[in-house]
Amino acid sequence: MSDRTNTPTKLVDRFGRTVDYIRLSVTDRCDFRCVYCMGEDMTFLPHAQVLTLEEIEQVAAAFVSLGVKKIRLTGGEPLVRREVIKLIQGIGRLDAELAITTNGSQLTDMAPALKQAGVNRLNISIDSLQEERFRNMTRTGKLPKVLAGIDAAVAQGFDRVKLNAVVMKGRNDDEVLDLVEFARNKGVDVSFIEEMPLGQIAEHDRSEVYCSSDEVRAIIEPRYPLQASTERTAGPSRYYRMADSDSRVGFISPHSHNFCSECNRVRVTVEGRLLLCLGNEHSVDLRETLRRYPGDQERLRQVIIQAMDLKPEKHEFDLDDEPQILRFMNMTGG
Repeated sequence: MSDRTNTPTKLVDRFGRTVDYIRLSVTDRCDFRCVYCMGEDMTFLPHAQVLTLEEIEQVAAAFVSLGVKKIRLTGGEPLVRREVIKLIQGIGRLDAELAITTNGSQLTDMAPALKQAGVNRLNISIDSLQEERFRNMTRTGKLPKVLAGIDAAVAQGFDRVKLNAVVMKGRNDDEVLDLVEFARNKGVDVSFIEEMPLGQIAEHDRSEVYCSSDEVRAIIEPRYPLQASTERTAGPSRYYRMADSDSRVGFISPHSHNFCSECNRVRVTVEGRLLLCLGNEHSVDLRETLRRYPGDQERLRQVIIQAMDLKPEKHEFDLDDEPQILRFMNMTGG
């Protein structure tokens, strides 16, 4: 271990990028089975391999002490984890913006508690506004429940609510304008996402359904001219404004316009693997440190600091090849 009296106050990788955003997965489980996220028949992790809520909070506190300014809780579906509100309350007391990515299924019941616990922003995944199509894409999801959850979130007055849609050619690209109009009507933002090639799904051909951000923009522009915005959150969305609406349109483009040169993010899986890049397997086992040295926050911080040297310069996503990353998105943290 390095000298414990000289712990840096921020995380910087070998390429000079400062890491100030952490995405923490709180569960690999989900009540949906979205076709691009996981296989239909999933085997989930044994409970002993999953970080406890207390361990996740320790990881969050360690990152905040090292200069992280934004924490996003992900899954799976984070809101299906038992007693997750207790975790959210603990992280909500830290000096960082707190956001959650959710499928929206639990929000009718939980939105008030999330706001009270200190959640600042919500991202809600919704890939279709057609009930049968939504059910087919999620395999188990019920669209009316998600729509009610969006309304519940808007009613709570979070700093920002954003819809996330993974656009797939021949599956839902004909709904791009409908999703923009829906966001405008609700007074929320919407981001369109190029699918991440993570995990092998037999019935899902990624190269066949790939739809680029440029193609999505070409659908939107004739009806709603987009004006480039300098506004940024800590995440990868590039935002555009519309002249007659406060809603923003964002694009997340890991294939066509990757954002590696300014990446400020790392992820921690629910197993406690610190992933230095979504598209690579470079990782460090934080669970081993948490359980071998319980309560030793300084040791945990040093492990995190040393891990920054493993962060690669960029990812390599190739739709024509088999996925290099075999873990599913629910295992990675969405």
